[in-house]
Amino acid sequence: MIKILIVACLIGIIISLGTGLFHLVNDKGNSKKMANALTIRVALSVALFVLLFIAWKQGLIQPHGISK
Repeated sequence: MIKILIVACLIGIIISLGTGLFHLVNDKGNSKKMANALTIRVALSVALFVLLFIAWKQGLIQPHGISK
């Protein structure tokens, strides 16, 4: 379940990034839609960080290093 939420946050961040780019190109930066997309992207990024931290502390996900 937690991995689904993590992937959903990542997908939301990518969609928000695309929306911001679309409004930047089409509106020439004159509307608030691009700022709203940035706000959503930052909020989703913070939520993803908190979700990853909580999942790690609960033992639901395990970090791993690079093997040599």
